[in-house]
Amino acid sequence: MLCQVCKERSATIHLTEIDNGQRSESHLCQQCARQQGLSIKSQVPLDELMNTLLSSQQEKASQQDKPSIAAASDHACPNCGMTLERFAKTPLLGCAHDYTEFQSELLPLIKQSHNGKSHHRGKVPTRTCEYDRNEIQRNTLRRQLDRAVKNEDYEAAAKLRDQIQALT
Repeated sequence: MLCQVCKERSATIHLTEIDNGQRSESHLCQQCARQQGLSIKSQVPLDELMNTLLSSQQEKASQQDKPSIAAASDHACPNCGMTLERFAKTPLLGCAHDYTEFQSELLPLIKQSHNGKSHHRGKVPTRTCEYDRNEIQRNTLRRQLDRAVKNEDYEAAAKLRDQIQALT
């Protein structure tokens, strides 16, 4: 997919913005993203992402005169004493038990940050045999193909289809 601004380089930055229920997507190359003043981080630590999402959810709740997640759940983890209010201030959970203790509050945040998925799939080990690597690559490409067809991006879908066929 080409950059929507310069229409020359490949788009590597894909932004999805939702404003008043309207979804808009932007596909930019690194240079055009920098020119538009977008800060680009290749990987965002999970704790930073969770804190950002929790903060944005709290802002929405306060704007709608609803209690925030931290205020709605004032209980603490029996193992480490962590509360959601403290998690909102410091982007780190206290222990592994916090994920189960605050599951109902954290699960929507995790799903929101991972396109509706809540299970970690991991990375492919470097010592994986070629057949398994190709199978993982095919599955990844199939998911991207499904997304491209759903978004009616048929040019990208055709390229993905060709890549899948090349791996078969």
